[in-house]
Amino acid sequence: MKPIQSSEISSVVSRRRALGTMGGMASLLALGYGSAQAQSWPAKPIKLTVSYPPGGVADNMARLLAEKLSTVLGSSVVVDNKAGASGAIGMDVAAKGAPDGYTLVFSAISPLVLSPHLGKVPYDPVKDIAPVVNVIASPVLLLATSACTAKDFKALVEQAKAQPGALRWATSGPASLGHIMLEQIKAGAGVDITHIPYKGGGQQINDALAGHFEVLSVNAGPAINGHIQSGKLRPLAVGAPVRLDHFRHVPTLAEAGLPAANLASVFGIFAPAGTPAAVVERLNAEVNKLLKDPDVRQRIEAAENVPTGGSAADFGRYIAAESAANARIIKQVPGLTG
Repeated sequence: MKPIQSSEISSVVSRRRALGTMGGMASLLALGYGSAQAQSWPAKPIKLTVSYPPGGVADNMARLLAEKLSTVLGSSVVVDNKAGASGAIGMDVAAKGAPDGYTLVFSAISPLVLSPHLGKVPYDPVKDIAPVVNVIASPVLLLATSACTAKDFKALVEQAKAQPGALRWATSGPASLGHIMLEQIKAGAGVDITHIPYKGGGQQINDALAGHFEVLSVNAGPAINGHIQSGKLRPLAVGAPVRLDHFRHVPTLAEAGLPAANLASVFGIFAPAGTPAAVVERLNAEVNKLLKDPDVRQRIEAAENVPTGGSAADFGRYIAAESAANARIIKQVPGLTG
């Protein structure tokens, strides 16, 4: 083997130093571009897709955020509803959108932590979606309609045992949190209840008021509270860590002996993977500020929802943990996957 001369070593070192310097310059240029892009953002209207129909908790919250963000960002934030597939259609907008900060989605985390374990979705929940900020946690109410004769949750379970399959339970769709709650109640209480899936909350509420089924699970909100106060819907139980202030007489599902079904919805903002970090950080910071605003907090809490917030990284870790937990739950519930 020919010995390596010192002059050759010097040449190699020089080339490596040059390449390293070029790589460093490229990284600095990229950071500078990202920073400049963030400083000029937003330069045009932002589209905020809502994964559910108009009128529900997600739509109401998204429109409140759009109103406030339009002011603080100095650019219009336009809400667009794309409902269906338990939120997966709306979430796919984030997966397929341009990563430039002008495509955002407001959704529950269900399309990322539930739907992928129950069937095929048109996106990779880890690689295609960037969590931006956790916005609210929304308790899930189990409500009786005029077609339901059970006076409370205990009586409902007894009725379901006496008449297998006769009770009809409406949810916002397959793979929704309400669907998981139903399956957990069926398994935990040993009952057979018929699932009636909808494509979101709007039509579900209209049919509930018309008594087309006995029970529904739905997120708390001003409209729902109004129907409860008028007596058109009756709360039987709630999925929440503790009893709600407006419904102190209503037990949580954990208190009813079904802790696995005691679930609440978590909603947040998402963007396409690859959206500049500086843009994500700006959005995260602005939303966190809004969640501390007295007017915004009052409007959230009046609907029995809880403002959350936090960093994008924390939101991503929370989603990963929920996905792992739901994967375990789903494996334990017979017939849930199909």
